[in-house]
Amino acid sequence: MDAPSLYFRAFHGIPTAAATTADGTPVNAVRGFLDMLSTLIRTRAPGRLVCAMDADWRPAWRVALLPSYKTHRLASGGPPGEESVPNLLVPQIPVILDLLAAVGIPAVGVAGYEADDVLGTLATVGPGPVEVVSGDRDLFQLVDDSVPVRLLYCGRGVANLEVFDDTAVQARYGVPAGAYVDFAALRGDPSDGLPGVAGVGDKTAARLVTRHGDLATIVAALDDPDAGFAPGLRGKLAAAHDYLAVAQTVVRVARDVPLPQLDPVLPATPADPDRLLALAGTWNLAGPCRRLVDALAGAAEPSRSQARS
Repeated sequence: MDAPSLYFRAFHGIPTAAATTADGTPVNAVRGFLDMLSTLIRTRAPGRLVCAMDADWRPAWRVALLPSYKTHRLASGGPPGEESVPNLLVPQIPVILDLLAAVGIPAVGVAGYEADDVLGTLATVGPGPVEVVSGDRDLFQLVDDSVPVRLLYCGRGVANLEVFDDTAVQARYGVPAGAYVDFAALRGDPSDGLPGVAGVGDKTAARLVTRHGDLATIVAALDDPDAGFAPGLRGKLAAAHDYLAVAQTVVRVARDVPLPQLDPVLPATPADPDRLLALAGTWNLAGPCRRLVDALAGAAEPSRSQARS
């Protein structure tokens, strides 16, 4: 699970006044996150579950390659490099981490890497099948039918997940998942500070990748008068040469993050039920916590049935 993607979505999807403690402290992100987690466990019945975190939301190695990377998300007036996070969300993130620890679901962040990189590494080193849950388009690159790795895209919410295999990625973007990095670098993404190539949108990016292959091949073909580039497009690609030289590395999710030791097996019961009960009381989350405990028990039931048979 891409935890930041989901708790940001929960925060913006549930009014702060709709979920508070007795003293009025907002817990809307926590409540929404727990209910998303319960829905995922109930509907997907995973055997393993890890919540990936942003230990570094804007890694220095990506910024060194592309200074514009996520600059629009920098907090104004705060410490250098701090992400702009809604004030009412900030104190809710430690509560989410406390609850995950009490339940026994690992939350993993690694210094120098984003949650996407943790997910990329987990999807690479873990046994299949793997389902990656996120609302981040960059993670389409992880889809791999051979493992298989699927992206459960929650652009319309966890209750309306879109399950993407390679065919679905190709249908949406016109390129296979293995070429998504090149496609995304050409198209750009303002939400991540990726300028892309001026005048190149989804269709042109897909056409370039389909015809020429990866970015290196496209750039090399600019010197070939017979490569078939329209003069205007050739000029736009040439003007973006410096950007294209680094964009692929910036967009590509790391798959070799040094992960800590962790137990990804989904617990059938909370690891620390007394702690979970105390947290539920403190933060007025009895209902969401009960739904999560019920979801854990329900996910474990099929394996218990198989053991009996």
